[in-house]
Amino acid sequence: MAAPSHTTTTHHRILLPGAHHHRALAAPSVLRLPLRAHGRRGRLAVSAGAAAPAASTAAPSEPATGAVAGKPTVLVAEKLGAAGLELLREFANVDCSYGLSPEELRAKIPLCDALIVRSGTKVGRDVFEASAGRLRVVGRAGVGIDNVDLAAATEHGCLVVNAPTANTVAAAEHGIALLTAMARNIAQADASLKAGKWQRNKYVGVSLVGKTLAILGFGKVGSEVARRAKGLGMHVIAHDPYASADRAHAIGVELVSMEEALTTADFISLHMPLTPATNKMLNDETFAKMKKGVRIINVARGGVIDEDALVRALDSGIVAQAALDVFTKEPPAPDSKLVLHENVTVTPHLGASTVEAQEGVAIEIAEAVIGALKGELAASAVNAPMVPAEVLSELAPYVVLAEKLGRLAVQLVAGGGGIKAVKVTYASARAPDDLDTRLLRAMITKGLIEPISSVFVNLVNADFTAKQRGVRITEERILLDGSPETPIDYIQVHIAHVDSKFPSAISESGEITVEGKVKDGIPHLTKVGAFQVDVSLEGSLILCRQVDQPGMIGSVGSVLGEENVNVSFMSVGRIAPRKHAVMAIGVDEEPSKSTLTRIGEIPAIEEFVFLKL
Repeated sequence: MAAPSHTTTTHHRILLPGAHHHRALAAPSVLRLPLRAHGRRGRLAVSAGAAAPAASTAAPSEPATGAVAGKPTVLVAEKLGAAGLELLREFANVDCSYGLSPEELRAKIPLCDALIVRSGTKVGRDVFEASAGRLRVVGRAGVGIDNVDLAAATEHGCLVVNAPTANTVAAAEHGIALLTAMARNIAQADASLKAGKWQRNKYVGVSLVGKTLAILGFGKVGSEVARRAKGLGMHVIAHDPYASADRAHAIGVELVSMEEALTTADFISLHMPLTPATNKMLNDETFAKMKKGVRIINVARGGVIDEDALVRALDSGIVAQAALDVFTKEPPAPDSKLVLHENVTVTPHLGASTVEAQEGVAIEIAEAVIGALKGELAASAVNAPMVPAEVLSELAPYVVLAEKLGRLAVQLVAGGGGIKAVKVTYASARAPDDLDTRLLRAMITKGLIEPISSVFVNLVNADFTAKQRGVRITEERILLDGSPETPIDYIQVHIAHVDSKFPSAISESGEITVEGKVKDGIPHLTKVGAFQVDVSLEGSLILCRQVDQPGMIGSVGSVLGEENVNVSFMSVGRIAPRKHAVMAIGVDEEPSKSTLTRIGEIPAIEEFVFLKL
């Protein structure tokens, strides 16, 4: 992914933190972005002439045993395949210390330039603080990075990389293994026979041919499961707002809405990441919508299922069987009702546990860590790359605005067709050559994709990530009269060819349209569809379309007050007096479903939506 050429200048090293705070970290000068393609596995390196980052100045109390002077030190804290270790040893001093306690990890980390973990080692803020600035890269040998504090890593100037592709086939195969074992009661029948019983009539299974499998999350693993399920004669449907319709069609999969997936499936296989939007996605409410006798497979993340609700659904017969490889807490409690349920087949998080996958992950993470230690930025980087201090300083509030506009816009989309075309408009008095929008476009992409994806979007991978998901992002500039001292007057995000959960967000051009400005350093929402509003983009937001009449602000405010939901600000935009208006309400807490229902029951309110920012 080659970036446009820029003049090379020196600047102080700075890392782009998350959207909620920005902290400059002083460090030796390095060359200015952009990045150029390095030529292997999608890696990116600093522009020509840049040296690799200097060795840490943090002096260890004593050298590692057998360490070679001048080589970086890599601590491998969990078991890694031999092929990966061999690659690492060619480049660095490797310390394989498995099963470290948190105290032992903190004691070792000041002596290390890189750390490689799997899912069992927690790399929290305390680890980065203990490193005293020496730790430059954390490698997660696998996909999920739930155990790594990304914000702390970014603040301490540490790159985090993962290995997102090597275990795809293994996870898909395990999903199919659980599906077939569940359908034919393999685990239960095996245990019964080994207990001396012969119960052929008890363990009558169900056929897969002609059954409907709904795949929730149609990414790499989900699509591989679909291919295999088609080979078993199943009818496969999928729900994923970012899935490419062309890719799904090529596999023979129909993309549907979440509602249709839940209500029509005989089997449901989960392949989404664990995010705030997917946490306990399968709960009492969603189970109640499912076909009686549905069967659930989960090789994704345990937290996407409300486990207590699943037990209730199993006991009531709504869910006939479940096959689970992941759990909210791992390992689960020995007396877990879910694990011990006779209609549940379980495995101890074995999705990536094949010889081939383990070696592949080891090689992939070793290459990413070595590249990072050489000063390269791998395409699998999951936190932000370096950007010039002067650019970040000026654009910092607009970076926050851009991500929040993306997050707001994607939550307004309805239906299962996904997003295909996004246009971003920047209004500025600056000439196009004086306004670099790459960072802003990356943050809008981040806001659009991260809430329902396992991908972590940054300046390195934003364009690639959007293209991979079939999202075409175009930009246009509106040149304004006035002083170029302020970089941007407003930003608009338009999503075409989609329906909206809040129809008033559809502008006259037929697109979901949101607009924002920065006022006194704070991002504000200034337009939704054709309605002008003025709301600070902090906390969460309720949008209501209403008949413009007296008492509406009081009516909604009273409902929120009675439910102890604090209103931080409120704005009303209308087309004309006594016609229609849009009320935008900022709230500090997430209202309960009953609170939102009460708001919707106010007679003059025609539509409303709750948005998490």
